[in-house]
Amino acid sequence: MMKSQITNAISDFFFEYETPRQVLVRNRRVGVVCRLIQLGVLGYIIGWVFIYEKGYQSTDTAVSSVFSKMKGVGYTNVNGSERVWDVADYVFPSQGDSSFVVMTNYIITEGQTMGTCPELPGKHNCISNADCEGGGYKRTGHGEMTGFCVNSTKTCEVFAWCPVENDLHIPDPAMLMSAENFTLFIKNSVTFPLFGVTRSNLVEGVDASYISKCLFEPDAAPLCPIFKLGDIIKLSGFNFETIARVGGAIGIVIDWTCNLDVDVKHCKPNYNFHGLYGNPAETDRARASVGYNFRYAKHYMEDKIQKRTLLKVFGIRLDIIVHSVARKFDIIPTLTAIGSGVGIFGVVRCNCGL
Repeated sequence: MMKSQITNAISDFFFEYETPRQVLVRNRRVGVVCRLIQLGVLGYIIGWVFIYEKGYQSTDTAVSSVFSKMKGVGYTNVNGSERVWDVADYVFPSQGDSSFVVMTNYIITEGQTMGTCPELPGKHNCISNADCEGGGYKRTGHGEMTGFCVNSTKTCEVFAWCPVENDLHIPDPAMLMSAENFTLFIKNSVTFPLFGVTRSNLVEGVDASYISKCLFEPDAAPLCPIFKLGDIIKLSGFNFETIARVGGAIGIVIDWTCNLDVDVKHCKPNYNFHGLYGNPAETDRARASVGYNFRYAKHYMEDKIQKRTLLKVFGIRLDIIVHSVARKFDIIPTLTAIGSGVGIFGVVRCNCGL
């Protein structure tokens, strides 16, 4: 008996099948609602899945590298002391990286030696030695306090690089306003490993002859890889005079959005510029910390005494950011999208039947 039931069950499973019964509903309201829902689903599949989201294509992001080079010469004349600044002087760190700083302003303190000297007026003021804790440090100080109050300045004496830096007054206008005419050359290559495609921003037509005379302009020369620093600041929405005085940060975005279903020569970069730090409306003055700066020192020996020249550098930090996505037809996501659409249509028909 049990064996017969099992045999019948297996036979029914393999040799019988069911089909749904279709019912024709003559109701205009239900028919219109059903067709509208189906049109909405069809619009979603075609418009959103296939056209906007490119559901019929596979996507890949690139492995990229960036090489940069600044060019330009600046000139300063401070109290009769003339100086020419070249790339080795105003680019930090050494050029070639995708993130670097171009110096536009500075405060220089020359001939510092290790010793004792008073702090700046207004910093660590004192009336007597009791106000200066020997061996103590202050967060905004320049060195270790010796425990003495200097009567001439009414500030604590410190053991530090002397004379201490005076950065209370930032040069205005910026010392290197000529930086506005410096130029930046960017060389960028991207590889989409999934599709085996490699592209460079030196695309077809951008050869040595073209580079020697071109300068980037969004409309006239959108593929030129040479940019004037002043144009970069302007296109980011900033004011060069303001950002040159106190410093700031600019992002240069190289956008590679490529459709590899067409000829690869149409895969070209698009350059965009964004202010990463600073305010185009120049409301930064109300903030506690404004601009971008850092210090570096050049050490040397003079009469067997170690000395240094300290510079507080105000500059424009440039971050070159590569954003990439490539798409190409692939049968698997195409069938997946179509299958999903068919499934949604089936749900719609069931709901209309209810």
